[in-house]
Amino acid sequence: MTEIVFIVEDDPDNGYTARALTESIFTQAEDIETLREMIRDAVHCHFPNEENRPCRILLK
Repeated sequence: MTEIVFIVEDDPDNGYTARALTESIFTQAEDIETLREMIRDAVHCHFPNEENRPCRILLK
């Protein structure tokens, strides 16, 4: 897999949520900068083997 796409949405309670389109990955944060960090962490946890990890993370 070369890339993974996340849909980013406003959270009605506070902040933002991000959901991957092709994997079971979901995360949330209070601001966009923190959300980007949380997405990177979630992708690293979901793909512990670096060879299988997507090299690009796209936010839409």
